[in-house]
Amino acid sequence: MIKILFICHGNICRSTMAESVMTYLIKEKHLEDSFYINSAATSREEIGNTPHYGTVGKLREMHIPLVPHRAVQMTSADYDSYDYLIGMDTANIRNMTRIAGGDKDGKIYKLLTFADSGRDVADPWYTGDFDTTYKDVMEGCTALLKYILENDSAAF
Repeated sequence: MIKILFICHGNICRSTMAESVMTYLIKEKHLEDSFYINSAATSREEIGNTPHYGTVGKLREMHIPLVPHRAVQMTSADYDSYDYLIGMDTANIRNMTRIAGGDKDGKIYKLLTFADSGRDVADPWYTGDFDTTYKDVMEGCTALLKYILENDSAAF
């Protein structure tokens, strides 16, 4: 089983959107038994809160089911538990690496690197633009799933 943890600052906008989008993409390919998907925050600011109403609304608009979730913080133990720890932006990567105590196994990635881009996933917390965030998340999750299917095929 491939275990993926999506991570952003608060775990109410981008990482929860990515968790729901990836879960949806995996279900479309009937691969639910091969993956475990979750999300977390690098901060404690939103711990216990449900996904942001903008994330909920955008997923509903796109007919993608929202995965029930309450914000949690990433822990150092998550590094050993997950195969892929996927941050949404450069600051997330820096904080994830600090929480994990490094990246000795090369498991920490920025989502859009799988789409051959160094861009950060747009943060709707500051802009209110959940459309751009959704486009970034869908592009990144689609590319990540393709990467895993091509490179971790022994797991299936």
